Amino acid sequence: MTFTMYSTPWCGYCHRLKGQLDREGIAFEVVDIEQHPEAAEIVEKANNGNQTVPTLVYADGSAQTNPSLAQVKEKLASLA
Repeated sequence: MTFTMYSTPWCGYCHRLKGQLDREGIAFEVVDIEQHPEAAEIVEKANNGNQTVPTLVYADGSAQTNPSLAQVKEKLASLA
């Protein structure tokens, strides 16, 4: 896995990005912050105390909040 997407079941932005990533064949892990309270803390750390989703956390420890598909691809290319 290259990154983890923290999301919620009701997040429209999360569903849209998941669909785009799936169509591109990009593998990632999804964590529902409502099911995993410890994951909500990770999201809050990346977003100044806010539970903003989707938040993506990469292998290098960096994070992006509600990125576009292009931003995700750019980040993955920089990690490759």
